[in-house]
Amino acid sequence: MTLKNIIGIDHAVVSVKDLDGAAAIWTKLGFTLSPRGTHSAKMGSGNYTIMLDPDYVELLGVISETEHNAPMRKFLAERGEGIERVAFTAVDSAAGAEEITARGYKALGPTDFERPVTLPDGNVSAAKFRVFHWPIEEAPGGLRIFACQHKTRETVWIPELMTHANSARRLKQVMIVTTDPAKDAAHMAKLIDGTTRDESDGAVTVPSGGDRADFVFMTRDVLAKRFPGTALDGAPERGGVALVFIAGDLAAAEKAVGSSGAKTDVGVVVPPAHANGTLLAFVKG
Repeated sequence: MTLKNIIGIDHAVVSVKDLDGAAAIWTKLGFTLSPRGTHSAKMGSGNYTIMLDPDYVELLGVISETEHNAPMRKFLAERGEGIERVAFTAVDSAAGAEEITARGYKALGPTDFERPVTLPDGNVSAAKFRVFHWPIEEAPGGLRIFACQHKTRETVWIPELMTHANSARRLKQVMIVTTDPAKDAAHMAKLIDGTTRDESDGAVTVPSGGDRADFVFMTRDVLAKRFPGTALDGAPERGGVALVFIAGDLAAAEKAVGSSGAKTDVGVVVPPAHANGTLLAFVKG
């Protein structure tokens, strides 16, 4: 990646219709969730985070309808719950926005925002961010992308929130289903000044940068072959479909997910219907 102010995947955003209900589901799957966060009135959203190292997953829901969250509401209405967008880590959001604008993509932002955070000792602090977005129409395989600069990492990556019963440690892959993996992977690579790698089964991988998780574009048929025996009810025809986690202990992952998932030749797999439209896979690193 030649963009100087953007590293690889920072976090994946799973948009949900019932935020607290989703939190209960992911807690049951063995994840440790942050206390519920509330964004500004302008944003009209709330979240729970699942902190890993060096990345995380964000469960995001609408609290009140605003202009800002109109794209998320459209996503939920048309596709249903699931991976709506992915953030890159921004070293400097202002400079990053200038970089992509210079490449012909009019950046949205940068925008500063914050949300209150209740710390383990009971004190309340703030998580502060500066973000910018690629144009909303630039969504490879239906996946929106943006970049997030963390101004207060200590209020986001809290050690007490980074240990999970399912032993998830970090993201390995974000999978996207599409009818044209090569075209959509090339689109993603162009947006981030990245490269593509053809896989033997027809999937196409786009490294997100540094040592971060990869994007993997594939057809729905290839997805089914990668996860044989896993029901794909609730998975989209096009869009972000799966999160693959590196786990420290597959036996712990199997125990944590219980009847919601199953151990397979791939690892421990939870079908989309049991995780808000998102297939989850736990694999050895």
